[in-house]
Amino acid sequence: QVQLAESGGGLVQPGGSLRLSCAAPRSIFGPVTMGWYRQAPGQQRELVAHITDNGNTNYADSVKGRFTISRDSAKNVVYLQMNSLKPEDTAVYYCNRLIQPRPWGQGTQVTVSS
Repeated sequence: QVQLAESGGGLVQPGGSLRLSCAAPRSIFGPVTMGWYRQAPGQQRELVAHITDNGNTNYADSVKGRFTISRDSAKNVVYLQMNSLKPEDTAVYYCNRLIQPRPWGQGTQVTVSS
């Protein structure tokens, strides 16, 4: 089955940085808007950033100025650079199409703790 594959998570101290990657088959990635989502324990999944096919970006207020989303359309990969991480950023991070999402991948765990 065609799947999204997130990677790059880990344990980091507050103020630290991580770079997440999401590889997707061309059939998913395509010329569509891709998003990064996160889900903390006991909470609903939320959209934190998205990027259009031509590179326009948008961010949730909670991550604006700290996170940067980018994409490499030649490689069918979308990235999320996360700086100045806070404990409240702790969650499982997922990527998916913004419109007509495909089956979710396993996600990658990000834990921000001292």
